[in-house]
Amino acid sequence: MAVEDDLLARLRKIEVLMAGAGTVGEREAAGAALERVKARLAEQARRDPPVELQFSMPDAWSRQLFVALCRRYGLKPFRYPRQKRTTVMLRVPRGFNDTVLWPEFVELDRALAAHLGSGHESALSVRYPERTMNSLGRLE
Repeated sequence: MAVEDDLLARLRKIEVLMAGAGTVGEREAAGAALERVKARLAEQARRDPPVELQFSMPDAWSRQLFVALCRRYGLKPFRYPRQKRTTVMLRVPRGFNDTVLWPEFVELDRALAAHLGSGHESALSVRYPERTMNSLGRLE
């Protein structure tokens, strides 16, 4: 539980930083920050019409994170019939995607990958201490 709480705390900190909060007092106003971002999205949608973008996610964790982030901002990710599971389609103003959505996803995905990677490495080293990876990525 402590590891999950640590990850959630880190994700919240990144979320707060991406929303523009810099002090402890602003963290309490995270709900208001989300509303500001949604208002910014609506404003950009008026100025910059939504375009359909295609994203390819390397793994299920990244895809789930991206879909959750999109839904958090009121966006509706989708897939066309016969598209691969790794594909996510989204209609969003390009400016919002470039300045808010994608940079926030990259930071959150980096933190998630680091967390998942560290957990797997420690679990494998405990389970198989005699096996290590060499520089070429092969088991020794």
